[in-house]
Amino acid sequence: MAATKTDVETLQLSGWIKERAEPFDAIEDADLNPLLERIGDARIVLIGEASHGTSEFYRMRQRITMELIRRKGFRRIGIEGDWPDVEWVDEYVRSREPRMERTRDAFERFPSWMWRNQEVLEFVDWLRDYNQKQGAGFLRVAMHGLDLYSLYQSIHAVLAYLEQEGDRAKLESVRSRYASLLAYEPEPQDYGRAIHIGVEREQREKVIAVLRQLFLQRLKTTDNDWNSIFDAERNARVVVNAEEYYRSMFRDGRESWNLRDSHMYETLRTVLELDGDDAKIVVWAHNSHIGDARATEMGQRGEHNIGQLVREDYGDEAYLIGFGTHTGTVAAGDDWGGLVQQKAVRESQPGSHERTCHQSGHSRFLLPLRPVRQRGIDFGEALERAIGVIYRPRSELVSHYFNARLEAQFDEYVWFDFSKAVTPLSRETAPKFPEHHPFLRID
Repeated sequence: MAATKTDVETLQLSGWIKERAEPFDAIEDADLNPLLERIGDARIVLIGEASHGTSEFYRMRQRITMELIRRKGFRRIGIEGDWPDVEWVDEYVRSREPRMERTRDAFERFPSWMWRNQEVLEFVDWLRDYNQKQGAGFLRVAMHGLDLYSLYQSIHAVLAYLEQEGDRAKLESVRSRYASLLAYEPEPQDYGRAIHIGVEREQREKVIAVLRQLFLQRLKTTDNDWNSIFDAERNARVVVNAEEYYRSMFRDGRESWNLRDSHMYETLRTVLELDGDDAKIVVWAHNSHIGDARATEMGQRGEHNIGQLVREDYGDEAYLIGFGTHTGTVAAGDDWGGLVQQKAVRESQPGSHERTCHQSGHSRFLLPLRPVRQRGIDFGEALERAIGVIYRPRSELVSHYFNARLEAQFDEYVWFDFSKAVTPLSRETAPKFPEHHPFLRID
């Protein structure tokens, strides 16, 4: 049953938030010093979003990240995006020579607007400029994709690496191991369905053999080719976990969710460990991935997420920041694979965490939640909204709300009472890109 607060409870908590929140007028002018002090020596800062298409979420997340880079020494960013696509972005922001010729541009697949938008473009260009201005010996800030949806992109990246190596026998051996998966390109769900109904045998042992081969090869590599073999190995890891993910889709929704978040967490840890004991990373993902699942109905039904796994392993060395909004517009589709639209966001449900924040009277604020949790203050379980790449306003209560305890889910909450949709890149809105820019072609 949906948990909602009474009108009296909402007003009491709204008054409490009004007194303790840190309001700001504009993202660019927000005083982040108190937030940075609360983050302290945390090594992992997870910054969320309550939708995949809200400009204020992206811009504030990027503003916080800039300050973490400039003032706290963060040198890696992991995003809820595909490894191959984000590696192209990484080549650009770190001014690395492209390792191989690209046949497409970053973030072309659905939902392209999630990362291929004006807001992300501005940050990518800022990060390249920031990296280029640093002196000799500076460890340039890197970006990495944590997700596992790039099954076929990753297969082709592995094959392209082996082709560049020039060992035809090794290339053909790997190609044969990937052959059954490639037969279902470009619809990986069909592979899972074929396993489910018994017309195909799972390919797990074959794809694991490829990963093992590349892992052993990386261990022996010490020259300038290390980045290339590391990239190939990560793509092989994506193939292993994506193969299992698409099989699990036809067994249990909890299992597929847990596989995906476990993969993202494992990738996060892998890139974090590249920099040694002092490494620091910022993670960009949806609230549903970075808020502690144990404080939501997700956890009650057996699902875990990155936020929970990070807290279990790193404790107070991790800082989790969530976002919310009351109303406005959002970029989203009607169905998976559909066209992006600018949709009106309905006013938040009565009794929800969002309605409580709305009734505080502040238009924008930062709300420290870790001290609330440490003092044993309980906001209570209530509805919380989550808009992904699909938004269905007519069925919003069923489709986009879940139960959560806000103060246990996050260490900080960022509020925008009114918010606007991101600006997807198009031929009309795109600037002229320099050579090797990851967003070079606009369809």
